[in-house]
Order: sequence, then structure tokens, then C-alpha cells
Amino acid sequence: MFGNRKKAVDGVAKLAGVPFFDGFSRDEMQRVAELADDVDAEKGAVLVDQGRVGQECYVILDGEASVYVSGEHVATSGPGSMVGEMALVEHKPRNATVVADTPMKLIAFDTKHFKQLLEEMPKAHDRVMETLAARIRSDS
Repeated sequence: MFGNRKKAVDGVAKLAGVPFFDGFSRDEMQRVAELADDVDAEKGAVLVDQGRVGQECYVILDGEASVYVSGEHVATSGPGSMVGEMALVEHKPRNATVVADTPMKLIAFDTKHFKQLLEEMPKAHDRVMETLAARIRSDS
């Protein structure tokens, strides 16, 4: 279900305008591109599977995905959203399933590169924490 997986040729151009990376310098975006892989996903692809151990997370560049908890639709995620990071932060199984509603373009961080991203870039760390806090607030 997942298509090509490759390193970006010009990662900075690809990341420009993606809300998650607003305020990142050109050098920071280049480093993000070095740490991430480009991934294409077909409509219907399962990006994240509830209950499974998380091995990577994604930032959506193009397309939309639905988020399900115990089979119930709880959210829709689009460009600029990060999905799958909670399991990498907590080191616990996934708490939701995320399915591509449309063909998607994503960047993926495996566990090692996600950790490097957070350690090397305080802005990325802050954005991930803001994302998690917003999800907790919306669940309350």
C-alpha cells in the first residue's frame, strides 16, 4: 500500500509552507530532510495501526487521513499534521489507527531519526509537545 520511499532531492523546497515547520531556518529544514524519508501512500493505506508498536511517525505533506480509536472516527488529519509520534514519545503501542483517505505524500521519521530530530531541534521538540498537548485537551 505504501509507494516509493526515498530521500528528498530538495527537502527544503518540499518542507517550505508546511505548517509543522513554520519558523524553521533553511539549515534546520535541510537537516529535517536529511533525517526523513519521502513516502507516498495510496488511498486506503494504514499509516498507523492501533495496538501495534510504533516504528515511525509521519508529517503529512499532501492528502488527508482519518484517525480512528477503537473503530470510531475521531479526527481528520491533513497537510502539516504529524501522526504516529505519540507511540515514539511514550514507547508504547499505538493508541489509534490512521488510514489514508486520499493518495498522500508524507515524510517519515523512524525511531532513531525522530529522536535525533527532537534532540537537535528545540523547535521540533516544542511542536511535537504542542501537538500532544492539543490532543490531550481535545480528548478531555
